[in-house]
Amino acid sequence: LRQFDPDSQSLSQVGMAKEEFENRINEMLSEAGGLSCLKDGYAPFCKHFFVENFTQMKSACIKITSENKNLLCTEYKSRNEKELKVLQRWFPASSFGDLPRAKYLDCILYSREQIKEENAKMGEDQQATNAPWGIVSIKAQDVDHELPMNPITQMRNALGKEHGGSGVPLNIDSYNASVAFWSSHASIL
Repeated sequence: LRQFDPDSQSLSQVGMAKEEFENRINEMLSEAGGLSCLKDGYAPFCKHFFVENFTQMKSACIKITSENKNLLCTEYKSRNEKELKVLQRWFPASSFGDLPRAKYLDCILYSREQIKEENAKMGEDQQATNAPWGIVSIKAQDVDHELPMNPITQMRNALGKEHGGSGVPLNIDSYNASVAFWSSHASIL
């Protein structure tokens, strides 16, 4: 995950070892009642676990205003070299000085089977684990519920696993809700 990559330019650096983070999340999951406390995601293989932020991660999303819209950047980017590049829009973190620490973390989990399928399509090594779920992303945010998935991420997912997506078809209602939210918000990178 880019949140653990020290070379990543991501604002969302966890600030602890991956194993330490996973152990803490597993403890919190157990204390919260186990797998039954996970919230459903956009597909049957996707779940969310919302926790209070115990890391150094900063809020990764901000409302677009007349005062800051001139700071928006766009570029065709991919999350890694195997994915298709897509047009992305964001605010550079350097434009805002010291951003506040996020209140919550949205730990996005995929089923082990989905992770194996996506890794196979992208030619990535399979991880040796029997855990039923794996963390695929950590979103630092100020609400304890799922924010709409970015429209371009929904499109990439619909392209299929061989292009870095999940293979889930585009849901027009979800897409329109996403456009409504992301028309007035942008990520901070």
